[in-house]
Amino acid sequence: MKNDYRLLLGMNFFASILENRRVLLNLIKSDFKNRYLGNHLGIIWAFIQPLVMVLVYWFVFTYGLRAGMVDKNVPFLIWLLAGLVPWFLLNDAIMSSSRAIIDQSFLVKKIVFEVKLLPVVKIGSAFFVSVGFWLFLFICLIFEKFYPSLMWLQVAYYIFCILAFTLSVGLLLSAITVFMLDVGQFVSIVMQIGFWVTPLMWNEHVLPHKFMWIIKLNPFTYIVDGVRDSLIYHLPFWVHYNMGIYFWTITIALFFLGNKIFNKLKPHFADVL
Repeated sequence: MKNDYRLLLGMNFFASILENRRVLLNLIKSDFKNRYLGNHLGIIWAFIQPLVMVLVYWFVFTYGLRAGMVDKNVPFLIWLLAGLVPWFLLNDAIMSSSRAIIDQSFLVKKIVFEVKLLPVVKIGSAFFVSVGFWLFLFICLIFEKFYPSLMWLQVAYYIFCILAFTLSVGLLLSAITVFMLDVGQFVSIVMQIGFWVTPLMWNEHVLPHKFMWIIKLNPFTYIVDGVRDSLIYHLPFWVHYNMGIYFWTITIALFFLGNKIFNKLKPHFADVL
């Protein structure tokens, strides 16, 4: 009975997304525009800081630390971009969805709206911002003579992985953050640590084999490695089926946990905000 109830909760949530898809789309567009409202350069700011960061890391690791080629004659910039682009989406979606309820408190207090969909709005907005980075990555790949193949289609799967994982985490964090604002600072620290423990700018194979399992416990590793395997090495996603099973087990468990906690705390949101 408990398993059936949990499954029903999940189905109801996704049914609510479909039922409110038009409202959601309008809210995502509004959030996307409001991010850069009042700035002269507008949406361009969404790309300036990450691109500057990419250029700095590329220069430091290529010329300062002389990373050169990483593996199989892959230029470091291509290898770096293939890791950072999915990370940008992961980081933006998690950070913004964790504050979804607080940032859109007017929807909680004044309007009859399914509050649980607010993290979806933030994640959808983060996805729209990331589209430009994915296009930039594809252009760089083709420029460096990494030509499209059927394996490139797997990027859609890994983007779905990012959206599913961030939704699960977003439900949990957004509900708790309403009552504990310090959660936002904690999440920021965790994401900073995650940036360095995820093999974004270093090759995980340089680690001694006995430490590899620690890196594999990081669910972000599955996504970053998967994107690189798809775009650079043209490997199918089922090559790392064991990591895939682990990733989806963590994601589904977080979803039901986040869903349960959100439902318990939701009646008290209006009193706190």
